[in-house]
Amino acid sequence: MTQHLTIVNHPLVQHKLSLMREKETSTAVFRQLLREISQLLAYEVTRELPMTTKEIETPLEKMDAPVLAGRKLALISILRAGNGLLDGMLELIPSARVGFVGLYRDEKTLQPVKYYFKVPENLSERLVIVVDPMLATGNSSAAAVQMLKDAGATNIRFLCLLAAPEGVARMKEAHPDVPIVTASVDTRLNEKGYILPGLGDAGDRMFGTR
Repeated sequence: MTQHLTIVNHPLVQHKLSLMREKETSTAVFRQLLREISQLLAYEVTRELPMTTKEIETPLEKMDAPVLAGRKLALISILRAGNGLLDGMLELIPSARVGFVGLYRDEKTLQPVKYYFKVPENLSERLVIVVDPMLATGNSSAAAVQMLKDAGATNIRFLCLLAAPEGVARMKEAHPDVPIVTASVDTRLNEKGYILPGLGDAGDRMFGTR
């Protein structure tokens, strides 16, 4: 994956995203749509996984069959909203190793504050996919990626549902080697750092805490 930004414009992705944006969409439906859309986005972000072959036996004969190569990939959720994308992706990639980065945004400075960090071993030998529904200011995402690099990760991709131009620019400045896969780059951020038109606070809508 060479380009820095990939927008997944598949019709199913865009349709489900529109349903999620509607303010009348219930918590249960929002959560289900996020699970479904995460699998479609996971298809794109894992498109270039390394492959090898192994000999298997079908009911008719032996063959050299394509299988994934190397260590199991690592899915890293930026808490708490990242878990919504994580759940759907794990259904598609159940053997993945999982880690968590806990960050919250200081409402006055908009800067990230770390409160939890637990990730798999041997990150340097794994493809690491960081998941968070919203790439807003990009400060938390850039901080999380830096923590993962400090822990040894060298092959990182970032997967989000929505991005703001400011967040994309911040990530490109801080981590030009980390490709971003998203369903949409929206117009801008408001004065509170929320994406417009966006869909509100993804964590609140997912967990019913709005």
